[in-house]
Amino acid sequence: MKRADELVPILTGCEWFMDRLRDIAAVEVPDSWIGAGAIRDLVWDERFGDGFDPENVRDVDVAFFDARDLTAERDAHVEDALLARNPTVRWDAKNQARVHVWYPERFGVEVEPLQSAADGIATWPEYATCVGARLTPGGTIELAAPHGLDDLLDGVWRCNPVRVTSDEYGRRLERKNPATRWPGVRIVAG
Repeated sequence: MKRADELVPILTGCEWFMDRLRDIAAVEVPDSWIGAGAIRDLVWDERFGDGFDPENVRDVDVAFFDARDLTAERDAHVEDALLARNPTVRWDAKNQARVHVWYPERFGVEVEPLQSAADGIATWPEYATCVGARLTPGGTIELAAPHGLDDLLDGVWRCNPVRVTSDEYGRRLERKNPATRWPGVRIVAG
């Protein structure tokens, strides 16, 4: 990833974010990443907003992959472990190995099983949110950005059509209202 050298200093420069990476590393969840809104909010608040404030992060999305346990209880167990480590954060942990189980009921679309957490990250709603980060055992940041980093770093809100319908994209755009929070962000119609 050519642009990782731009993103990594933003992430490492935020102690709040680094603490979240240490939280997920400490609970030892397999193939786990923090991503989506937590990364987008940090980057866009710094580049296009009034500066990052962790109070504005709605939740911290944790994507992990555990094909041995496809129960909803597994997600809850991971969230409980994270809450025990840091109860001030609203954690949202999802086992990407079980997305195909609940996705049709929630969104009305059948989906194929995923093969890794990075496969799940590739399906997230906007390209700018299709980014995950985790700490390596050596303490450096590893990135998963299956669609690249351009939209995230350049402030482009664009639909990822892999799983998101145009109706759902429209609802997300209305609900998230990125133009108000980040006036410099360019919105691409879905």
